[in-house]
Amino acid sequence: MLQTLSIENYALIEKLNITLPDGLSIITGETGAGKSILLGALSLILGQRADTMVLKDKNHNCMVEACFSIDGYGLEDFFSTNDIDYDNATTIRRIISPNGKSRAFINEIPVTLNLLKELGDQLIDIHSQHQNLLVGSSSFQTSVVDAQANHADTLTAYKQAFAAYKEAASALSEWENKAQQAKAEYDYLLFQHNELNALQLKSGEQQFLEEELKQLTHAEEIKEILTKANAVLSNEDLSIDNLLREALHGLQKIASLFPTAQALTERLNSSRIELRDINQEIENINNKIEVSPDRLAVVENRLNAIYSLQQKHHLNSVEALIALHEQIFEKLNAIENFDQTLAQLQKNHDLQYQTAKNLVEKISEQRKKIVPDIEKNMVSTLQHLGIPHVIFRIMIGDTEQLQANGKNTVIFLFSANKEIAPQELSKIASGGEISRVMLCLKSLMVRSSGLPTIIFDEIDAGVSGDIADKMGNIVYDLSKNIQVVNITHLPQVASKGKAHFVVFKHENTAGVTTTAIKALNPDERLMEIAKMLSGQNITQAAINNAKELLNSGHQ
Repeated sequence: MLQTLSIENYALIEKLNITLPDGLSIITGETGAGKSILLGALSLILGQRADTMVLKDKNHNCMVEACFSIDGYGLEDFFSTNDIDYDNATTIRRIISPNGKSRAFINEIPVTLNLLKELGDQLIDIHSQHQNLLVGSSSFQTSVVDAQANHADTLTAYKQAFAAYKEAASALSEWENKAQQAKAEYDYLLFQHNELNALQLKSGEQQFLEEELKQLTHAEEIKEILTKANAVLSNEDLSIDNLLREALHGLQKIASLFPTAQALTERLNSSRIELRDINQEIENINNKIEVSPDRLAVVENRLNAIYSLQQKHHLNSVEALIALHEQIFEKLNAIENFDQTLAQLQKNHDLQYQTAKNLVEKISEQRKKIVPDIEKNMVSTLQHLGIPHVIFRIMIGDTEQLQANGKNTVIFLFSANKEIAPQELSKIASGGEISRVMLCLKSLMVRSSGLPTIIFDEIDAGVSGDIADKMGNIVYDLSKNIQVVNITHLPQVASKGKAHFVVFKHENTAGVTTTAIKALNPDERLMEIAKMLSGQNITQAAINNAKELLNSGHQ
């Protein structure tokens, strides 16, 4: 439960400290005194975002700190999971600096706002005035039914299963789109593959063919020159070989007379042998070269086909075409395997859907099962609160698609008069009736939530007299099990509290208006309730009436 609350430099609050007991605490004060400011400050330590507009003095930090007694509420796992020191008396602090920077701490450990909110949701439920508007919300109405169905574990399991199902559905849809695009591309890729495959390209062949093309194109000229060269080297009548042989013979004759001739003889003989080899190679090459128009046409056609594909694909080598062919082949294989992957994704999708569907059927069954108990409880309590002919029904329908909170639509139907058919609650109930309905719903939810503290901000708006007294009794009954803080303008409700605080404005010595809060002693409380009954001019009758209210209250 909330034990202490300290606020500094927030809105109209300069510095404020309040200690709250267990049971029911009442907060009253004039309209505009700053009661709702307390809730705004408290919301900061529950994770609400804030900016520098909340700073009373723009040059100093805003600080809100609360101490909670959390013994027995099963929060040890939360602290362990988030690596925060556990303490039965846990302190939460929030600081807003003038530059807009926000810092949050749990037991002096810095934490994120999301973590602050996660803990806050397990400590306090704040029912502000505008929340009466939520009574017509389908999500709120569903949460009421879920709270009574007591299937939080099943809901958690479903939300996890639903998330897995949506993820599987997204993956399946994405792959289906890819498959559709790929299949549209398949025919074109297959044509390219067949076109490249038909050529049976080999690395290095382009260079070889281009050289062969040059040779074939100039074959006659090449053969003519080679034939002439062969004739020069080997003509029987007058050839280089014959001339060299005569020169060699002459040098051999003078070798014994002229020693230098011996070395010349050896060199000349080597040259003659080399020329013979060259001549033989010329002859062999000449014999191999053919003048072949047919082969020339084949080579030209092959090269033209290669050049055409290179131009088509903006590539400049056979090796690049071969690499492209391999890529296209891989794409074709991938497309042909799409169906297999698609089948696997479909199988996972169906499995996740069935898991979620099984859980959602269980949730729907539990919701429908608890409806009669809720209706009976609401009718009984609302009759007690002055609506004797009330009709309260809960209509649960089914949606075609799974939703984040299941497959049900929940609608509260209401009528305060037996001759009027029940209609949607938000469309037919008056302000006072909405207040009574919301109090009944909140009391149901809080009893099953296990929360340590609930704060009501004028949940009794729009009622008075005997109905106000009965609403006060409901609030008091709640406080037997949990801590309740109730902000009210009704003396009948205010008299039920174990403790009573009044919020007021005053001017400090500098003439600056600030909001303060004070715990009332018995005499002060008597006068506060009397003022609530008669206004600023407190009469003896109001004092006597206030005494009666306090004496008949649950103190």
